[in-house]
Amino acid sequence: MSATSTTCRVKDRGSLLGINTRLLRRRMFDILGWGFCSLAFLLLGSAMVSIFLTVLIRGIGALSLQVVTHVTSGTSGGLLNAIEGTLVLAVGGVLLAVPPGLAAGIYLSMFDTGALAPTIRFLSDVLVGVPSIVIGYFGYITMVVSLGWQFSAAAGSLALAIICMPYICRTSEMAINQVPRGVRESAYALGAGDGRVAMGICVRMALPGIITGILLALAISVGETAPLLYTAGWSNYMWNGHLIREPIGYLTYAIWAFITEPFSSAHALAYAAALFIILFILAISMLSRMVIAGRGNVIFGGKKV
Repeated sequence: MSATSTTCRVKDRGSLLGINTRLLRRRMFDILGWGFCSLAFLLLGSAMVSIFLTVLIRGIGALSLQVVTHVTSGTSGGLLNAIEGTLVLAVGGVLLAVPPGLAAGIYLSMFDTGALAPTIRFLSDVLVGVPSIVIGYFGYITMVVSLGWQFSAAAGSLALAIICMPYICRTSEMAINQVPRGVRESAYALGAGDGRVAMGICVRMALPGIITGILLALAISVGETAPLLYTAGWSNYMWNGHLIREPIGYLTYAIWAFITEPFSSAHALAYAAALFIILFILAISMLSRMVIAGRGNVIFGGKKV
């Protein structure tokens, strides 16, 4: 046997050994990676299940007909005023946030090279990171004190709208970006203007994603507390329809205020309020999932898009 063939065999064995070592190392890293991912998933899932079960068990135990038919009276009574106020504030905040948020999302998607696009995107990212209590403080200084609105539904809704706008903006931008560029170019080739392409084609095709972003913003506004403490105040009475100079109740205040009271009736209201918020958020999440699942069969203007 020649020295050349012996050298080649040694090299082949060394190459196979190196390949096997790399495969073994890769397999070990895969096992460790999947193990850490599984552990993180179990920890997160356990925390979520624990929170949900705690709220569910204690909330159901605190439910009664009085809770949903009577207003709050001190640290007892019901939560009818808080349920109504939560819906008024959350829906009002989202309705105020949709026009500017959607307009900004359309601009960022359709005119991403425009002069204002980097500024809008930067401000949107910054606004997402601003603590909600800071927004509440801003609302208190500007609307409650300076404008003289006092604690009111308008001040609370505007504070929630400021929180919701960046989410609607970025989700709308991402949804519209999913529209094939060839569709836009075809519309321009047929003589359609920017407005027609944006509203008649891109928004219609991206409608499920836009609706999902709006529902996400609604879920966020339902669970907010800090900005409402400074803008909406609290009321034991039903909302009388006044937008300013009239405080309004909401569920998160009942949790924040009543859970620390030394009365069983107050604790029952706090647990029931937590259950209602969880149910609201679950309903909104399920609705958003249904929108995503049926995105190919969304009806808009009487036509399927």
